[in-house]
Amino acid sequence: MTQNAAHLSWSAKEVDEKLHWIMENIHEQCVKFGTQPDGTIDYVKGANIAGFMKVAQAMLEQGII
Repeated sequence: MTQNAAHLSWSAKEVDEKLHWIMENIHEQCVKFGTQPDGTIDYVKGANIAGFMKVAQAMLEQGII
């Protein structure tokens, strides 16, 4: 989507590198927000909280709240 919107052309290696970075970031956020007291990771909870935090931070930065 980014390539199309910006009229860019990425090599397969660049696409793989960008996707790898995105997936690592998602995993880190899920671990950060989804780790349970017993040490297990609730990936659904982690992803939902991470998404909420991202929206909340953007709202704060824009002065909405």
